[in-house]
Amino acid sequence: MGSRSKVNEPVKLFGTDGIRGLANQFPITSEIAMSIGRAVAYVLRKNPSTLVKSSMPIGLKPLESSRPVRRAKIVVGKDTRLSGYMLEQALTSGACSMGADVILIGPLSTPGVAFVTQSMRADAGIMISASHNPYFDNGIKIFSADGYKLPDEVETEIERLVFTKEMEKELPTADLVGKAFRIDDVYGRYIVFLKSLFPKDLDLLGIRIVLDCAHGAAYKAAPLVFEELGAEVIKKGVSPNGLNINDNCGALFPEHIAGATVEYRADIGIALDGDGDRCILSDENGEIVDGDQIIGLCALQMAQEKNLSKNAVVTTPMSNMGLEMTLKENGIAMVRAQVGDRYVVDTMRKGGYNLGGEQSGHIVFLDQSTTGDGIVAALKVLEAMRRTKKPLSELKKAIKLFPQVKENVRVSKKEAFEKFPEVSKTINSAKDVLRDRGRVFVRYSGTEPLARILVEGEDYQQISQLAFQISKSIQRVLG
Repeated sequence: MGSRSKVNEPVKLFGTDGIRGLANQFPITSEIAMSIGRAVAYVLRKNPSTLVKSSMPIGLKPLESSRPVRRAKIVVGKDTRLSGYMLEQALTSGACSMGADVILIGPLSTPGVAFVTQSMRADAGIMISASHNPYFDNGIKIFSADGYKLPDEVETEIERLVFTKEMEKELPTADLVGKAFRIDDVYGRYIVFLKSLFPKDLDLLGIRIVLDCAHGAAYKAAPLVFEELGAEVIKKGVSPNGLNINDNCGALFPEHIAGATVEYRADIGIALDGDGDRCILSDENGEIVDGDQIIGLCALQMAQEKNLSKNAVVTTPMSNMGLEMTLKENGIAMVRAQVGDRYVVDTMRKGGYNLGGEQSGHIVFLDQSTTGDGIVAALKVLEAMRRTKKPLSELKKAIKLFPQVKENVRVSKKEAFEKFPEVSKTINSAKDVLRDRGRVFVRYSGTEPLARILVEGEDYQQISQLAFQISKSIQRVLG
């Protein structure tokens, strides 16, 4: 993946997962959204191959032949936030003003938008979502025609176009202006696709699932997938009102699904986040199963079935040492990519791996999906439960994790920790204490003004104290 260029880049819009911020404040404004829609269409028009798929560029003059002009097609989906209406219209206006046609699909998960982009042979897909953030935030993620998130160099070009007047000189007129139309049944196509991923010789009859959709983008599709495969589904978080997405529910609050799993005597609890690209599970005893455990148990099952490419998985520095040790004991290598599911996917594609993910619940099965998909991850775990005839509590025992402590510290600026002696000394001291029996990982969030601290080791009290010391140091210097 190319590195970001700083030339002619007055403002940095894109973080590790698209553009994100407080809705109706820079950069998540109608004006910026319209410029982004216009820039995506402009990039397609100038060089269709930039967004992967080859297509005829839109001309400023009608073609002399009788063959109709091949317009660029852009899919626009969203989650259930109130501000999604505002941004949807602005993005659509911008894309149409540059001659692209827009397909509006309404609320659908991020992986669902990636799937529809491919399925409809569109030239690009745009998802309006701030993922796990509160309702008052929003964001914009852009997919290439093949369903993968954009490489850095294309994002940089879009940023450049947003802050220049280059596009204004080539706005089309008359019949070359684009149009928009809405398709309301795309989640049905997505459901059929998801069901096709579950083995034909298996079903979910007799399985009771507690499902929390976080009042988010998967609230329609997810329950139907599991129900149509035969499961009894107890639905939570399926009444979005524009304000309750991720509000004390879903993958960010897995303790709720854990409690409900015990209350309803369910076999498994499944908690999705607001845009449906991550999931956290609960076993039948109400114990939480995080992304590392999901990756681990799926890797063991895939390796046994000889479906694990290169006998390796891709994770990030946030993943637990215990996962790495468990995989190593079973002859499976663990490759660590940069934090962010897009970097996990990039490493997987370059290395030829088919399983990867993050502790937070972004799990990528590259043979089935181009990005993290919470429903796919849950289906894979259910498949393992059916194949082995073991409950989730038994399957997760194979993945022995070290205790971890995580702290988030709000910062006023993001500068290298090494520039501040107090901070670097505290971090290095913690590393010296743990040596090879633990880890210290400190980084800035790519989507929020936060320093994220992870300390891992065998003694919970010890790592809690070390994490506290680091957080206080960062707060004093950078808070």
